[in-house]
Amino acid sequence: MFQEPFSISQLAIPAVWVLISFLTFTSQYFFLHFEAVPLREHELWAINFLAACIGICYYRSCTVDPGRIPKHWKPSDHVGGRQRWCRKCEAFKPPRAHHCRTCERCIPKMDHHCPWTTNCVSHFTFPHFIRFLFYAVVGMSYLESLLFERASTIWASRHLPSYLGPSLGQMVYLFILLAVNSLIAFALFILLLRSLWSLGANTTTIESWEIERHKALLRRARHFGGYLDAPGGVKIRIRKQEFPYDIGIWDNIKAGMGGSANILGWFWPFSATPDRETGLDFEINDFERPNVTWPPPDPDRIPLPTSTDKGDAFTVPQVYSSAHEEIEAFNRRRDEDLKRGRPGVVQRRKQFHERFDSDTRGESDSEPDEKRNSDGEEAWRNSEGERLHDFGVDEEIEFYDEEDIPLAVLIQQRGQRQQ
Repeated sequence: MFQEPFSISQLAIPAVWVLISFLTFTSQYFFLHFEAVPLREHELWAINFLAACIGICYYRSCTVDPGRIPKHWKPSDHVGGRQRWCRKCEAFKPPRAHHCRTCERCIPKMDHHCPWTTNCVSHFTFPHFIRFLFYAVVGMSYLESLLFERASTIWASRHLPSYLGPSLGQMVYLFILLAVNSLIAFALFILLLRSLWSLGANTTTIESWEIERHKALLRRARHFGGYLDAPGGVKIRIRKQEFPYDIGIWDNIKAGMGGSANILGWFWPFSATPDRETGLDFEINDFERPNVTWPPPDPDRIPLPTSTDKGDAFTVPQVYSSAHEEIEAFNRRRDEDLKRGRPGVVQRRKQFHERFDSDTRGESDSEPDEKRNSDGEEAWRNSEGERLHDFGVDEEIEFYDEEDIPLAVLIQQRGQRQQ
């Protein structure tokens, strides 16, 4: 019988459970035997209550299905703008969905694939995930206060004879508990703050990356009169585009917590998972024109044009200043077509700064494959050094040919509209 190879990621969930158990139970054992400040009854109840909340929320973050796109889902004919297509799933992608390379499917409103839950944080699991972070930070902060109280007692009695205070083993163990709890509580507190900011702005981690990418493209385009070169020798107009899903803090929080306005329900560990019928369509703020979609157009994500292309709202007719410029554009299109047609060769574009340097030196963009950056523009990183790959996204599926809808599907759509 075939068995999957062992992966270090399989140890993540057991490691978290061991850590929860270590901090919960060994700390209580320590407090019970710490005579200077014995464990009080209300502290016992509080520690175990918070530990139970942490365990329940973590279990649900790990086990709740992050969702999948219905097999025959397709965008409404009444919705304008670009349509998104996943080449690996061979299906349309709803707004805010992304293809996870670990789950091997498109995930509704994917935030990221969490290595510590080995599950996607998505439209359906985000409420459980943020409750886990909340209770983890609250529980570990409470434990920190108890540990600090005992450490303060030891410090205050440092001038007394050693036989009147705790043993060396107790002091070493208290230091270990303090160090482990402090480091993890601080890391989770930063993650909680980031998640709460995303909740209030109604953005996912991936969308925050897309927003920063859009700002980078705007800065580039400003240098070239508002346009950037795309594959095939065409130019794409880059306009400032507002994030469409920010609908106000209160509505953003409700949307992120499963659509519920019940504040107590947001904190209840057994709160229901968002309705499985949701996650395919989201309320927008109408700051942009109806035919403008998110993410904004990116020249490096646009497929090579074909003879059937009619153009779109972001492309402009090509006007060449000279015959030489027109010939160069033709040569670039020809080289890209040849590369695209070679079996086993995945189309990549060099990083923007490399293309810009080549253009200023008058060099061709069609260098041999071994001299080109194998990652291409998909390797773009935000200010924190993150790329889509770091969030669990399948970059090759997500970044390239995202909108390259098969001709047969387009013909089928047109036939359905004519009926």
